[in-house]
Amino acid sequence: MRLGLVFNPFSYKLHEENLRVVQRFFGLFPPLSLAWVAAIAEKAGHEVVLIDARTLRLSREEVLARLREFSPDILGFMMTTYMFRETLDWIRFLKAALKVPVVVGGYNLRVYPRESVAPPEIDFGVVEQAYHTLPALLSELEGGRRFGDVPGLVYKEGGRPVVTPHDLPIDFDLFPNPARHLLPNDRYAEFPTERRNFTVMVTSLGCPRRCLFCEAGGTRYAPRRPATVVAEMEECYLRHGVREIDIFDYEFPCLRERTREICRLLKEKRMDLEWACRSRVDSVDEPLLREMHAAGCRRIYYGLESGAQEILDRVNKGITLAQVEETVRLTREIGIRPLGFFQIGAPGETRETIRRTVRFAKRLNLDYVQFSKTLAKPLTPLWKKLVEETGRDYWRDYILGDTPDMVLPRPWTGLSNEEIDRLARRAYLSYHSRPGFLLRSAMRVRSWSEFRRKARALLEMRFSQENVSTADARFTVYDDDTAGLPH
Repeated sequence: MRLGLVFNPFSYKLHEENLRVVQRFFGLFPPLSLAWVAAIAEKAGHEVVLIDARTLRLSREEVLARLREFSPDILGFMMTTYMFRETLDWIRFLKAALKVPVVVGGYNLRVYPRESVAPPEIDFGVVEQAYHTLPALLSELEGGRRFGDVPGLVYKEGGRPVVTPHDLPIDFDLFPNPARHLLPNDRYAEFPTERRNFTVMVTSLGCPRRCLFCEAGGTRYAPRRPATVVAEMEECYLRHGVREIDIFDYEFPCLRERTREICRLLKEKRMDLEWACRSRVDSVDEPLLREMHAAGCRRIYYGLESGAQEILDRVNKGITLAQVEETVRLTREIGIRPLGFFQIGAPGETRETIRRTVRFAKRLNLDYVQFSKTLAKPLTPLWKKLVEETGRDYWRDYILGDTPDMVLPRPWTGLSNEEIDRLARRAYLSYHSRPGFLLRSAMRVRSWSEFRRKARALLEMRFSQENVSTADARFTVYDDDTAGLPH
């Protein structure tokens, strides 16, 4: 079979957790999920093309021309909840021209499998991981078309969606490396990166923690073996010219011995490679941080959430402000740049707790911070409580086209959504506009284009207005230096 995968561009949504300007400037990342789908299909003997239309800035007509040249037997798309409607528009356009079936997958299928295939243009959905489902589907399309035998598939029978059971084991360590050879690896970047080529990795699935705002909380933790992780990093380095990697695990150093073994193997390889990861402050200690630094770790994004202890307790974070201060101090002392993720609008949030959060972030003197707006994402405890209290599932209605793009209510705080938008933007400006921070950032600038990029981001933050028309708020990181080296 010939599988054509498309990653379409998408615009800012009013229900996003990040401010518009943050989404615009923070990063341009490879569609890793589709790259994994491509690798799984190739491993099963099929031909694949993966078109990253978002990164390459391709129109629907340009993508159609490339697909016609490839002549696919089936089209595949990633259907996140945020992107659902825009991806559906692309599916309608491309399927009308190519007249081939369409399969979709992604996190949204786990939450709303039947709703996701309700549009007549969508033929199949992969409910769980594609590892078993996709090869079985392609095999049935080639032969008997017994779709009921495909594990973890949602398909239509007599116009009604049918979801097949999936009881086969998923061993993440057996997954092939993502098919980065199908991607424009020289185009990817995120705001703090300093080298190219840049890519992202995922070395584990799930998270054993139970934070109220996280969709992965309490899900089965499935890490890849250290040797598998390092082999993928080496492939990125040797085959794709990658010199910087951001590990997108919910929490990379969850298992300290596994992390130590990865660091040991990386030091043996002696690659000129730097990497970043996400971590809790209680998952690392001084010896582990030193090993990570020696193995090339140069940035850690810590989930800090708040500078008010009562807010941390309300969201089940399970950490203290004293732990945060000590871990950030150690991280900086060892030579790793600490960056922080905070939330605005968490349960019990007030103007005073937000002021304390901003003061706390400044005291930590992190190299970069994000102040996101707390959002009831699908499958999170906050989402379950919101559905229970309102009697309405906004995300389901959004997918079905029954509700417009809108800001979701936050009944867990007395702050209005307008106040949360305003306070989140003020927090960014208050933190990143400090003379000392600006001077330190300027000293790291390595090109004039980088200076323009960062200055433009700061100015747009200062003068932008949230929750206005989203028509032209495309997720583009660089306007004039698409392939330039980000720092």
